[in-house]
Amino acid sequence: MIESFPIPSLKSHMTSLLKRLSFLLCVGLAAHAQARQEPAEVKRVIEDFLRVQTRGLPGQASFTVGTVDPNNNLAPCPALEAFLPAGGRPWGRINVGVRCQLAGGWSIYVPAQVRVMGEYFVTARPLARGQAITAGDLARRQGDLAELPAGVVTEEAQALGKTLNVSAQSGQILRTDILRAPPAVQQGQSVRIVSKGRGFQVATEGKALANAADGQVVQVRTASGQTLSGIARPGGTVEVGHY
Repeated sequence: MIESFPIPSLKSHMTSLLKRLSFLLCVGLAAHAQARQEPAEVKRVIEDFLRVQTRGLPGQASFTVGTVDPNNNLAPCPALEAFLPAGGRPWGRINVGVRCQLAGGWSIYVPAQVRVMGEYFVTARPLARGQAITAGDLARRQGDLAELPAGVVTEEAQALGKTLNVSAQSGQILRTDILRAPPAVQQGQSVRIVSKGRGFQVATEGKALANAADGQVVQVRTASGQTLSGIARPGGTVEVGHY
């Protein structure tokens, strides 16, 4: 007697094959998903970077970091490094770069915002061009320094005794670029020339050949007619070094 065995139909064979292919595809997709760079790690690297970069800024610095695409196609990297674009600074609305330091690595940019809450100064009254600033001419304000013009005055000492290059209305934000230090010596003024060197100091009289603020280089002429260059100091003194 010849026994017969059922032969699987073509349809059932194809169904089984499709199930296997579907399973393998799901496994492959899962592996691909797991191969993406973890967004939380990228964000952590940026936050650590900004904590360092914002130290020493005037006022109280804080920041927020934008979203990193969870569906990115970046290969996982164990050696991430954050950086700022050339010329960039941790101030206001910025883009922070993150690069993979491995060979053939990648780099992306993530938006962030740095706020610097602190004190700044405005004019308390209208001031004329050339007017010397006193404490009564200044008013304190609080705000996000990152949203203000560059060079905003954040310390009273930056403005006291200096004069304005332009006239200013009441409430105008003071910037260092519109302030001028008063001259420590003036052209034609009799000055005390102090010559310093290793183990000696000699003082003589002379005349300044130009105006100069404290710390600026100015030329002076001695009583004997010799012309020297030195550093202007308050009180009509010019320091000449010999080293």
